[in-house]
Amino acid sequence: MFDTKLLAASSEAIEEAASLIRSGNVVGMPTETVYGLAANALDEDAVRRIFAAKGRPADNPLIVHISELEMIKPLVTDIPELALKCAEEFWPGPLTMILPKSGLIPLVTSGGLDTVGIRMPSNKTARALIDASGVPLAAPSANLSGSPSPTKAEHVYKDMAGRIPCILDDGQCAVGVESTVVTFEKDSVRILRPGFISAEDLKAVCDNVIIDKGVVEAVANDAVVASPGMKYKHYAPKADVTIIDSSAEDFKSYCSALSDDSVLMVFDKKEAEGTGHDCIVYGADSTEQAQKLFDVLRQLDESGVKKAYARCPEKSGVGLAVYNRLLRAAGFQVIKL
Repeated sequence: MFDTKLLAASSEAIEEAASLIRSGNVVGMPTETVYGLAANALDEDAVRRIFAAKGRPADNPLIVHISELEMIKPLVTDIPELALKCAEEFWPGPLTMILPKSGLIPLVTSGGLDTVGIRMPSNKTARALIDASGVPLAAPSANLSGSPSPTKAEHVYKDMAGRIPCILDDGQCAVGVESTVVTFEKDSVRILRPGFISAEDLKAVCDNVIIDKGVVEAVANDAVVASPGMKYKHYAPKADVTIIDSSAEDFKSYCSALSDDSVLMVFDKKEAEGTGHDCIVYGADSTEQAQKLFDVLRQLDESGVKKAYARCPEKSGVGLAVYNRLLRAAGFQVIKL
């Protein structure tokens, strides 16, 4: 058990966290997407401490974070030309690229795979921590496995107090959903997990962008996946969540007929007026929904709500990332009206 410290992200705090990482510990790290549990990606024992802190299945691969492009070379055996174009266009930023790993990356880091996800975060504190640690950092989301990802340091503290020695507090995450994860197939980019970098964005560097069927369909628990977030129940609050795929008018009509004490997750309070149910607004557009979704799911837990009905977000652009997370939080329970 640790006496977990919540540290404002000063240069002194970053050095303290880096010292802990160099000694094989795990720390809470901010990124622009969500907060992560960071440890030396090249140290098997340190990586195992991440899995232990999260209660995460060992076949769920971790993403390795770097602070500059040169760091990628010893970590992989090949960098396709298309990957270099993506790096030039989107790094630093919320894009993870799956590449063939070198022997430096332990199998525990890659979930037993011969590939590894690499990304360069745009958050300055994250990159400063990588630099100060002197090693690439494996950093999955800093939540208990299966629960909503943390977008604030206090979320991390609630899940990880006693499990890790410190958390760097850099305020609310700017993006709010995990990075887009892609792999490369000759002249194509395949999205394994959608994020803030959308299919439409990726078309700036590649005409052929494929959205993997696992983005919107359940993946079997015995399937081998290259990206985190593709299987197991993810991002879920304790409340039972159902997505209502409909117009605002049909959503209101459906919810008005519900006799339970459910809460509605809506784009605007007007969508819940007259239904007899309390509501939580999770964003008027896809960008705001991405920023607020996980916080709202945690609010459901704090309020003790048993059942929630969510208005379905857009299924394109950043909205696809929101839909993907909400699908998994709902256990793929969708009612289409």
